[in-house]
This record gives sequence, C-alpha cells and structure tokens, in this order.
Amino acid sequence: MHIETERKFLVKDDSWKKDEILSHTIRQGYIAHDSGNTVRIRIQDERGILTIKGPTHFGMSRQEWETEVSLRDAEELFNLTKSGRIEKIRHIVPAGNGRKWEIDEFLGDNEGLVMAEIELGGPSEHFDKPSWLGEEVTGDKRYYNSALSVMPFKTW
Repeated sequence: MHIETERKFLVKDDSWKKDEILSHTIRQGYIAHDSGNTVRIRIQDERGILTIKGPTHFGMSRQEWETEVSLRDAEELFNLTKSGRIEKIRHIVPAGNGRKWEIDEFLGDNEGLVMAEIELGGPSEHFDKPSWLGEEVTGDKRYYNSALSVMPFKTW
C-alpha cells in the first residue's frame, strides 16, 4: 500500500493559470467514510478510479490504495453515492523537482472554493511556495473532500 503525503493550501488568486499544463473534469462520490477511512469512486474525464484511504501515525500522511475500474463500473458505483458527491475541475501546474500542483476549482455546493495540493515524498520534503498560494489547510478536516461532500463550502 502506498503512503501519501500531501500539503493543502487555499489559493488566493488565479495567477497560476498562466502555468497550467493540463486540466481534468472530476466527479467523485464516497461509498463509505468513517473514522478517517474512505472508499471513493472517481470519474476523471473518461476514467474510473476506485480509491481506499486510511490514516497513518505520520500526521499529513495517509495510506492509499487505488485501482482503475471500467467507466461502466465507475458509473454504477457512483450511483451508490446518493449523497456525498463532489464536482471539480483539477488543473495541473508544474511545481519543480518533478512535483506538480493540483489545483481544484470546486463546483456545485462547493463553488467558490479553490485549493492547491502537492504530493511529497515525505513530511519533511522542501518545496517552493508560489506567490498565489494562500493559507495552509493541511490537517483541517473541513477541507477534506469527504467532509466537503457532507458539509459543503457554501454552508459554512
């Protein structure tokens, strides 16, 4: 199982757009989320991805298992997520050192929220912080996608 180490930040302006190299439309739903464990189905463009995440004892790191599923299976699994859905556009921006920023512009009930995250090799890895980066929200559970699916940004 992969250990994922992410840092999450709010985005304070759209100057990142000049460096964008790719974007994806994402719909995702939560089949289960409890005690820090989540089972998520994601439809990214025309790909289905099933993900299971669980906590570790390393703060900003989480266990993650992911596998691609057929689009048909993903749509059927998505139908199991009557509530707890997220829609967003994910923009990819190079971060240097082979890393990338994933900037999520949320839609629907989370419209207005724009977050950037970077996946690192470990909690102490250094990375450059671009000028468009705002407040760090790593570890603030309100900003977890699973939390946003049940307590949308527009209701705060």
